[in-house]
Amino acid sequence: MTFGLKLAPQHRVYAGFAIYSFAMGNIFPRLPDIKRAMEIEDGTLGLSLIGTPIGTLTALTLATPILERVGFRRALLWLVPLIALVYALAVHAPGPVALFLLLLPVGLMIGSVEIILNVEADRTEFMLKRRIMNRAHSFWSAGFFGAGLFGGAMAHLGLSPQLHLALVVPMVVVSMALFLGGFEPAPARFAATGHKPPMFARPTLPILVLVAVTLSAMLLEGASIDWSAIYMRTVFDSGPFVAGFTVALFAFSQATTRFFADSFVDRHSPSGVARVLLATMAAGVLIVFFSPAPPVSMLGFALLGIGSSAIFPLAISAAAQRTDRPAAINVAALSQISFIAFLLGPPLLGFVSDHWGIRSAYGIGIPFIALSLLTAGSLGRRPATSATPASEASDLRHKKILAQAGEA
Repeated sequence: MTFGLKLAPQHRVYAGFAIYSFAMGNIFPRLPDIKRAMEIEDGTLGLSLIGTPIGTLTALTLATPILERVGFRRALLWLVPLIALVYALAVHAPGPVALFLLLLPVGLMIGSVEIILNVEADRTEFMLKRRIMNRAHSFWSAGFFGAGLFGGAMAHLGLSPQLHLALVVPMVVVSMALFLGGFEPAPARFAATGHKPPMFARPTLPILVLVAVTLSAMLLEGASIDWSAIYMRTVFDSGPFVAGFTVALFAFSQATTRFFADSFVDRHSPSGVARVLLATMAAGVLIVFFSPAPPVSMLGFALLGIGSSAIFPLAISAAAQRTDRPAAINVAALSQISFIAFLLGPPLLGFVSDHWGIRSAYGIGIPFIALSLLTAGSLGRRPATSATPASEASDLRHKKILAQAGEA
C-alpha cells in the first residue's frame, strides 16, 4: 500500500535525506541548554554524545543483511520517525550516563538509515544515468539548516528542549507520510551474485584510502554540528538564537555547495573538486581558531560547511561504483570506518576544549586536512560517467520508473 504525493524517484531520495536530517538535527542547537541543565563540562558532554556514533558504527557494521531482509521501504518508513521519537525521549535524561544510554538506539537507527538512503541515491543515480549523490546530500544539509533555524527559534522563545523535541515528532511523521509514502526501492546497480553478504563489512585497501579522504570532513562536520552552538555561547556569550543560527549557517552553506557540486564534478574531476573544498575547509578552520568577533566566526563556519560539503558524498559514489563487491557492502565498509571520526570526535574535542579551550578543538583538524589532500586522488582524476553493465539489462519496471522520473 502506498500513500502521499506522487514524486519522481530522485525527488523521493531528496525528501528522505531532508526529513531524516531534520529529525536528527533539532537536538544540536539545544546542546548548550542540555549542558547547562546537567551542570557538566564539555568533556563530559562529549562522552555522553558518543552514544550516538557507537550505535551508528554498530549498525553500519551489522545492519546491511538485516535491512535487505526487512526491505528498504518498510525500514525507512519506520526508522526516520523513530529517530525523532527517541531523541525526544533522550532529552529527558537526568544525567550524562542516561543521555549516553538513550542515544545508543538513536545511533543504531541513524546507521541503518544512512545505508538505505546512500544506496538508494547511488542506485537512482545509476538508473537515471546522471549524478544525484551530492544533490541528495545537499537536501540532508537543507534539512539540518531547517533544524538549526527551528531549534534556534524554539530556544529564543524559551521553549524547553523537551517540548521542542516533542513537537518535532509529529512534524516528521506527517512529512514521511506525505513525501515518502509512495517510496519504492530502485533496482540494484549490479546483478545479484547469490552470495550471502557478510555481517561485518570488511574494508578493502581501496576503501581504507577513501576513508583517509573523508576523515577531515567527518571530523570537522561533527565539530561544527556538535560544538558550534557551544562555541558561540562560550567564546562570545552569544544568545540562543545566534548560537542556533550558527548551526543553521553551517548547514546552509553545506547544502548550497552540495546542490551545485555535481555539475562541477562532471565538468572537472572528483579529485580536483575535493582539493578545492579541502583548501576551503582549511581556511574555515583558521578563521574559527583566530576569530575576534561573532560575524567572523560565522564566516569561518560557513567556509567549513562549503569545505566539508561534497567530500563524503564523492567517496560514497567512488565506493558504490566499485565492482569488487555489492554496493551496499562497500558503502557500509566506507561509512562504518569513516564514522570512527564521529566516534572519536565528541570526547576528543570535549577533552581538547576542557584543557586548551574550545578554539583549539577546531585547530586539530589541520593535520587531518593534510591527510585528505594527500589521498584525494583516489576519488578519480576524470569526470565519472555512468555505464550500464552487461549483466544488468533494463527490464519493464526499470523503463516505467525512468518514464516517470523526468528532470530533477
